[in-house]
Amino acid sequence: MTNGAIPKDFWAALPALAPGWVWLVGGGPGDPGLITALGLKALAEADVILHDALIDERLLALAQPDAERIYAGKRAGVKSCKQDEISDELIRNAQAGKRVLRLKGGDPFVFGRGGEEAQSLARAGVPFRIVPGITAGIGGLAYAGIPVTHRDTNHAVTFITGHGSDGKLPHLDWGRVAKSAPTLVFYMGRRFAGEIANVLIAGGRDVHEPAAIVANAARPDQSVIVTTLGGLAAAAETSPALSIIVIGENVKLAKELNWLAAASA
Repeated sequence: MTNGAIPKDFWAALPALAPGWVWLVGGGPGDPGLITALGLKALAEADVILHDALIDERLLALAQPDAERIYAGKRAGVKSCKQDEISDELIRNAQAGKRVLRLKGGDPFVFGRGGEEAQSLARAGVPFRIVPGITAGIGGLAYAGIPVTHRDTNHAVTFITGHGSDGKLPHLDWGRVAKSAPTLVFYMGRRFAGEIANVLIAGGRDVHEPAAIVANAARPDQSVIVTTLGGLAAAAETSPALSIIVIGENVKLAKELNWLAAASA
């Protein structure tokens, strides 16, 4: 925690993960280097770590050797932990006086159920801290060379979940969604990519509008499929499940701003 030019007093000045507390920490979209300083401190101090499926093993390796690691992943279409079981585990360990880290991919408050877990902690009287992380809809797109905002193309962006709690396309006013912002970003939407495209086109979006699917964002196996709104369904059929969909003129910038491909060349 004190490597390089970072002075020891920098780490000492940060809040400590105290016994009986739970920190809900965002680990970023994939690259372990995107975690925050507070996230690193929590890893170094936690007695118990409940982590998602998307957390890089290199981050978990930074934990104390005797820290208990508990898998608490939730993946669409895969048998996983129930939300109430995760919350109960957080509460139980905190009430036992342990220092608890809930390490989540992306940001805990952006389509990550962090709000639900924080509510459970609050209702149980367990003290907690929220440590934001870089969400995939921003950081993942940045790794694909697609800015979510650009002064020449858009001054607004809308973030949307690609499926509701019932596992189906969300019940939204899709006509308003289509007109809400020049750039639309969908989390967990690959399964319903065709339906999303259809309702957006019906709501007035151009069938030829640029679109992209960024899969395994900010990871070594990241892939980017650039297409159009009308071609989104076909593109989704060949894309890995873990993906972000972006629709809008900013997709065109990927050709010029694909820094990751240039760095890997």
